Amino acid sequence: MTKGSVRFENVTKHFGDVVALKPLTLDIAPGTLVTLLGPSGCGKTTTLRLVAGLEAATEGRILIGGQDVTHLSATYRAVSMVFQSYALFPHMTVAENVAYGLTVKRVPKAEARARAEEGLDMVGLKGFGTRLPSELSGGQQQRVAVARAIVLEPEVLLLDEPLSNLDAKLRRHVREEIRQIQQSLGLTAIYVTHDQEEAMAVSDRIIVMKNAEIAQEGTPADLYDRPASAFIADFIGDANLIDVEVTATGERTEIALLNHQLAIPRSDLSKGPAKMVLRPHQLRLLREPGETTLPAEVGYAAYLGNSVQYTLNTPAGQIFAITPPQSNPFRQGDTLHLGFSSEDIRLVPA
Repeated sequence: MTKGSVRFENVTKHFGDVVALKPLTLDIAPGTLVTLLGPSGCGKTTTLRLVAGLEAATEGRILIGGQDVTHLSATYRAVSMVFQSYALFPHMTVAENVAYGLTVKRVPKAEARARAEEGLDMVGLKGFGTRLPSELSGGQQQRVAVARAIVLEPEVLLLDEPLSNLDAKLRRHVREEIRQIQQSLGLTAIYVTHDQEEAMAVSDRIIVMKNAEIAQEGTPADLYDRPASAFIADFIGDANLIDVEVTATGERTEIALLNHQLAIPRSDLSKGPAKMVLRPHQLRLLREPGETTLPAEVGYAAYLGNSVQYTLNTPAGQIFAITPPQSNPFRQGDTLHLGFSSEDIRLVPA
């Protein structure tokens, strides 16, 4: 295996009678950023801690760069971790914080200082070495934590909810910086978050976890455009899930939606109940009925500057729609016709 690769072979983790991770097999290619995404308690942080050596696998093997590290302590694994809390020493300067791991490894002081300055330069904090962490913003402190991790020249960089303590605008800025650093250094990175937008913004590949196992994995586009289940469709981006009946299969799949019979792109589902996935931005709000429209009434409308969000009451249930700002927007209580293209429809099991 290539340096920086990570492999899990039927790895499980139990805490007493609690199954924190069901048998898991996965491969992470060198130089890629893979995100473990999912709700609280799904097993993503446990998986990260198993790579770090902070937890021991109950069963199975873990390999980093082809080396079996299953029973190797965290000290001897070629990984560095960026924690949610930054974990900076308040009494040390920024440069001393960045050099701390190198000092522990008994790197000569002059070399440790030089590598710390180089690390700060990489994260855009050149000249900040003499400051204390308390003199930095939250975003700057997080970049110090990243610098401290990368100066150790790890095979794998681990990031555990690294942006959860930042506000929304700063979070977007820092995640872009982390992604640029990872790509420029060619690092293998495993990133844990429960924020699907964050995962889609930084990842080469996303592994969505649910109930201590993988629900689906793929590129951000794969998961968004081709969800394998209602859970994935609803978790990756906003989605409307509408009950339909698959009535025919073949080159095109035919579905029954209320009084509509629709032909959509081929699906692997067999005849019977299913759920239709419609993304909010794919919907059209019309004042006149069309060939494929549903009658709707505006239950709620919210102007957000670059978009208008609507909650619509329809015979198929409540539907969420997003449109660009309009000169004559719909208002609460207005009736309209909800249009959509059959080409945008995706089906998932009921």
